[in-house]
Amino acid sequence: MVDYGRYTTLKIEKADRIATVSLNRPQSLNAIDMVMHRELEDIWLDLMADDEVHVAVLTGAGRCFSAGGNLKEMVEAYKTGKPYTTLHGARRLIMNILDMEKPVIAAVNGDAIGLPANILLFSDIIVAAEDARLGDPHVSRVGLVAGDSGAIVWPLLAGLNKAKELLLTGDLITAKEAERLGIINYALPREQVLPKAIEFARRLAFGPTRAIRWTKVCINKRLRDEVNLVLDASLGIEYAVTFWKEDHGEAIESFVEKRETQFKGVWP
Repeated sequence: MVDYGRYTTLKIEKADRIATVSLNRPQSLNAIDMVMHRELEDIWLDLMADDEVHVAVLTGAGRCFSAGGNLKEMVEAYKTGKPYTTLHGARRLIMNILDMEKPVIAAVNGDAIGLPANILLFSDIIVAAEDARLGDPHVSRVGLVAGDSGAIVWPLLAGLNKAKELLLTGDLITAKEAERLGIINYALPREQVLPKAIEFARRLAFGPTRAIRWTKVCINKRLRDEVNLVLDASLGIEYAVTFWKEDHGEAIESFVEKRETQFKGVWP
């Protein structure tokens, strides 16, 4: 039996072959700090190893799925020259999600911005609150390449041109718009989100397990090809180039200081 007691920023509850994983820093709108990032790297391995779990439901505690990364930690990382997360950790997170053969149902109870939005888009069925906002503002908000899978998953789900618009501008879209575009499955009133996700989870948890998992594996081979094509290059550019440029420093410092961002737009 897998021991989930070591997790401090994720809350794991098991019942009826379903593990509900909640991002559990509600006082910080579930912003992903360095601890949560490491735990999100590991949780998929533990869920795969847990024979009592057939399906995972991913959600957020409180009123938000996740507001994104911890910008105060990003400021400190920029000033000290130590990356906010390691390249290895960023890659490991996405690869471990990809290796999760058991179905994952996302119950998006509120805004999902940046890396959290990308993580939930790797889920197999996505149910979101209709007033929730989704997007990846790596470029516009923190001056970084959309390296941690945004450049992979958004084009696959939204199409190339719409993905370019959303990633280059950082604009957020509502769950209703995401449903219209086919990015998510359902946009519902907030109180219906988790019950609907659990309903799907129960159907799959007591279904033909081998057929379900291997159908997911077969479908995700297309996703795996895109990850192999894009992830290392996009992460490498994000970490090796844009993490250390003035635009990133200006973006995160202006956000913390609550002032307008003044990008210099210097090339290269």
